[in-house]
Amino acid sequence: MLNLSTVIVCPTSTSIRQASIHPEIAIGEEPTRVLCEMVGAVDGRAIGDRVAHLSMNELREVEEGVKLVLDLD
Repeated sequence: MLNLSTVIVCPTSTSIRQASIHPEIAIGEEPTRVLCEMVGAVDGRAIGDRVAHLSMNELREVEEGVKLVLDLD
């Protein structure tokens, strides 16, 4: 991976409704949706501690949501 000062992020929500651009991930026991339409860049130093790791399936779903939002297919 490139050593960049910025990272790409998507916020999460436990209350947003289900949609193809809101894939569900698990953070602890809490079902959480990724808001792929709110993709953005932040300073990597502003990122706090990790709270979870995405499974390969969750990662693919997030990638598909971001591709859909950014019209990359």
